Amino acid sequence: MDRNLFLAILLSGAVLLGWELLVAGPQREAFEAQRQEQIAQEAENGAPIDTTGDLGSLSAPGSGQAPVEEAISLDDALAAAPGRITIDTPNLAGSINLQGGRLDDLVLKKYRETLEPDSGLIQLLRPEKTDHAHYLEQGWIVDQKATSSALWTASDGAKLTAQSPVTLTRTQGPLRFTKTISVDETYMFTVTQSVENTGGQDVSIEPYAAVIQHGNPTDLSGGAILHEGAVGVVGKKLYDRKYKALAKGKDVSANGVGGWAGVTNKYWLAAAIPPQDAQFRLTYDNLTRDAENPIFRAFYLLAPVSVPSGGSIELTSYMFGGAKEVDVLKAYERSPEKGGLGVSEFDRAVDWGWFSFLTRPIFSVLNFFGDLTGNYGVAILLLTLSIKLVLFPIANVGYESMTRMKKIQPQLEKLRERYGEDKMKLQQEMMGLYKKEGVNPVAGCLPLLVQMPIFFALYKTLFVTLELRHEPFIGWLKDLSAPDPTNIFNLFGLIPFDPTSLPLIGAFLGIGILPLLMGFGMWFQMSLNPPPTDPTQRQIFAILPFIFVFLFASFASGLVLYWVWNTILSIVQQLVIMKKNGVEVEWRERFSFLFPKDKAQAGASAASGKSVGNKTDSTD
Repeated sequence: MDRNLFLAILLSGAVLLGWELLVAGPQREAFEAQRQEQIAQEAENGAPIDTTGDLGSLSAPGSGQAPVEEAISLDDALAAAPGRITIDTPNLAGSINLQGGRLDDLVLKKYRETLEPDSGLIQLLRPEKTDHAHYLEQGWIVDQKATSSALWTASDGAKLTAQSPVTLTRTQGPLRFTKTISVDETYMFTVTQSVENTGGQDVSIEPYAAVIQHGNPTDLSGGAILHEGAVGVVGKKLYDRKYKALAKGKDVSANGVGGWAGVTNKYWLAAAIPPQDAQFRLTYDNLTRDAENPIFRAFYLLAPVSVPSGGSIELTSYMFGGAKEVDVLKAYERSPEKGGLGVSEFDRAVDWGWFSFLTRPIFSVLNFFGDLTGNYGVAILLLTLSIKLVLFPIANVGYESMTRMKKIQPQLEKLRERYGEDKMKLQQEMMGLYKKEGVNPVAGCLPLLVQMPIFFALYKTLFVTLELRHEPFIGWLKDLSAPDPTNIFNLFGLIPFDPTSLPLIGAFLGIGILPLLMGFGMWFQMSLNPPPTDPTQRQIFAILPFIFVFLFASFASGLVLYWVWNTILSIVQQLVIMKKNGVEVEWRERFSFLFPKDKAQAGASAASGKSVGNKTDSTD
């Protein structure tokens, strides 16, 4: 029974992971899409959506179907603008388009597209007519029309830096608009907008902000367990919708107080953030209603504001364009009294998943060790050691039980020989032996049982967080967020050939040094356990390490590093317990493939002869 259970747990690890990637993830996405579609339908039918009060019309920037035009180059788009204001901060470069006052040209200075030092910097935002355009805008809806195409003016030589804000102005009839934009040293833009009414009548206007994405981005991860698309928060509740669902017209709409609206990829985020004490409506949709040529939009709309005759109003909101660095996101969540902006649940832009109660603390510990050591590979080793220390008592119970099981293995074999035909009697005798020796066969599975949720949480953490992107460890491991780059099938780079490029089977041939070490460690650890008596089980156990080598080959090297180091620590712990309980490890038997058969037999014969000789001498 204990062999079957142990085997089932090992196999279930692979099955559960495959289930998460291929079945559970897509099912959750479909369920969430259905739920959000129902919410949207309720909104269209006038049903209440967690709010009270009038938010005015749903008119918004770019309403209606946008024409599909042939894309132009980034340089041509930048040159075509009637005017631009340069952005230059420690983390950002780019420009603000005076046509619409849009933030549509933004480069992340700290991040490159690949590991190559001369590769391009990440271009987060791109002007409207470029391929895969992506931009942010804030403004007002006047007479049911957004101000997204209005032309603004700025003083000559204006330049936006972390120390110097810029001011844009424009006039529309009796209304004079002023927009002052500042930026901090990371990724947050503060936009203070004022409207002055010089006419003889009050004017009603609606504040809005939008994040626009033309087409599907080219850098999508394609992972089933990762959210990429529209994301935001209303109150404390997360609302998200993947690109694929939005392209099919599955809109989202919700009302509430406090939150934000954005569009995210694996590592990057563009978000519009309203005043956190204001009622707003969040909406995600596809402007073109064309799944082949979508224009995705995530925007918020505030309640209408009346600008009195001869008076003015002012509104302060925010735009975020940058990397999803967890420390930075959480800093913006802090209250203004603590130096933040009070942005509700801003770190949920990172897809922590259903295991967030584990992924968040695991990331916090990993990030702490990463900051402490300056190397996230070392941080993973320290995290693994910390987890082992926390789980030490549980693991000890499991390894103690497995060691005792190994110790009574000869007695179990005799019982099987004696009662092999009588299964009921055999089970009774085995249970009696377990009770007599104080062995719990199920306890041996405890180390693996407690490791599984931690493993899945760590897998999620390493997959979705930016902090390990392009982070090296040692030697050949230049990026802990990517698979091991070495490959046994081209002799670790000696042959100029990439086996993973082969059709159909290429995905299974990316076996590097770390997966091989993991497979060897798994094989050795399993050899320390009591061997299954059933021949079928023995064969399955024999091939299981090879299966896991192929399974782990495509995983992030940081995750495989964790598993290798965890296996090494587990082996050491198990060997110590075995020695304490008087169970010897047959090293020659374990590594018999290293010894010629005749020498091994000669050694055994010599040992046998010596034993007989000693016995004879003692008898004499």
